[in-house]
Amino acid sequence: MLSYVRWYWPEEDRWNYDELDTDRWSLRHVELRGDGEVLAAASLAEALAARDSGGGGAVVTYERRFGVVPEAPFPPPDGDIEPVLETLSAGEFEQLWRHARNQLERAGSS
Repeated sequence: MLSYVRWYWPEEDRWNYDELDTDRWSLRHVELRGDGEVLAAASLAEALAARDSGGGGAVVTYERRFGVVPEAPFPPPDGDIEPVLETLSAGEFEQLWRHARNQLERAGSS
């Protein structure tokens, strides 16, 4: 079963939103700067598909456009500070995901 969380990283003034699988791996990740600017809306499945179809260069291109999906279970077990997690509904995450992707897709096509 999937879960949806949000957490704030004060050092970078970033809100992070993640769709997590049962092992706490992020399947989709959204980052917003404190002022609301979309910084990332990345999907693990899409990043893996880019790697499988185009190698490292395709992944770099994907990550430049959509950002990076965290590459470890969340939260990291060896992290110095464990962020406070707030839960979201699937609907709230989907709405945010669509908004963030639209923003990055428009920025990438200009």
